[in-house]
Amino acid sequence: MQLALSMIQKMFQTGRKYLQVQKNFPFLTINELLVPIPGNNEPLDYFRMIFDDDILKLLVNETNQYAEDIFCSQGITGKSRITRWQPVTCDEMLKFIALVLHTGTIKMNRLQDYWKSHPLYNMKCFSAFMSRDRFLIILQCLHFARKPVYGENSTDLLYKIRPLLNFFNNKMAEIYYPGKELSLNESMVLWRGRLIFWQYIKNKRHKYGIKLYMLKKPSGIIIKSLVYTGALQDGSGKGHTTRVVLDLLEGCLDSGHSIYMDNFYNSYELARQLTIRGTYCTGTLNFKRRHNPKDVLTKKLKKGESIARYSDDIMVAKWKNKRDVLYISTEHRNEMVQFVDKRNRSIEKPATILHYNRHMGGIDRQDQMTSYYPASRKTIRWYKKLGIHYIQLMLLNSFFLYRKFSGHKMSLYYIIINLEIHFYAVFYRYQQPKRKGCLKEEMSQTMS
Repeated sequence: MQLALSMIQKMFQTGRKYLQVQKNFPFLTINELLVPIPGNNEPLDYFRMIFDDDILKLLVNETNQYAEDIFCSQGITGKSRITRWQPVTCDEMLKFIALVLHTGTIKMNRLQDYWKSHPLYNMKCFSAFMSRDRFLIILQCLHFARKPVYGENSTDLLYKIRPLLNFFNNKMAEIYYPGKELSLNESMVLWRGRLIFWQYIKNKRHKYGIKLYMLKKPSGIIIKSLVYTGALQDGSGKGHTTRVVLDLLEGCLDSGHSIYMDNFYNSYELARQLTIRGTYCTGTLNFKRRHNPKDVLTKKLKKGESIARYSDDIMVAKWKNKRDVLYISTEHRNEMVQFVDKRNRSIEKPATILHYNRHMGGIDRQDQMTSYYPASRKTIRWYKKLGIHYIQLMLLNSFFLYRKFSGHKMSLYYIIINLEIHFYAVFYRYQQPKRKGCLKEEMSQTMS
């Protein structure tokens, strides 16, 4: 082992000739929708392209089955709400999803407040769609998977949500192929209750909760995601982050993609594996990673200076800004470039850092957009909260795809309101108002 480490250290070299041996991986695919542009090119069409009839029927079947299980369980009395259960239909489930999303645009402390008739509340759109008791009982019975029967393998901690997770990843791979640049990072779903794979990440907006690994476009489109289930997860332990990266990139390798990651994932070994699979790797690097060149780590730099070493088409470099920044890349050279910041100041930075900052904003953008109109409630069970979060991610993906491929620009708020208007028109033949200043005119002005 020590001999292998010393050999790798000796392989890191300096000199201009090594800048020319970094391999060139041409991007072999096209950033495009893999299906025809749906319907009339409306926001609802893009949402239904992702949230299609298959997942709708899954929710309906599993919710009805779980309601029967509750009804047949012990302790149910004649006054229990479940005794008034009627099987939910696909149209009714769509109305339920629409109301759940609408609660994110109008914030109230309790769900019951949306149905109050007092002038301080008076939200008639909710009672017009569905009664309060019907909404609450559907929420109570909302389910995504059946409980494993005796004898089946029940070691999967995510079995209650697994069909929805698999559907999301498969659907995105089916309808959309991303461009060259991709970013990989983790996101958090707020959860402070008891959960065996509960996590804490101090630099996230939600520090406590369920951790998601996400592969995204810099624009915010989510390509694939995984839920971290803790030390009991298969593949946890040594080499866990490398397995996570390779799992998320399955289907995108050998195509010339450029992957941007932070120091939680990056390492010399991972960069070497991605190079073998024809994929670039760029990002910050942890100082404690194995195989880091010692002369780069120990070199004392003044502000603005940098040092780099090369081995097997992999560059490891350090740049001094306010503090030392260690980074790795198989695509970019250690060249200093000029750029103008937000304060109109000319600043010199390594090209690697500049590209990293430009393409790593996908997760932050997704967290920012979902925080504007949160539809989840802290009182529901963890798998329901995670399921509603994934439905919101489907909405968010449809929003980004609509802006990219429809030729129109519309804010996320108006996308949600547009869905509500379409659902209202379908189920109740609602005639949209034509008076000056109505919502329809505001949305048409936003689109133009």
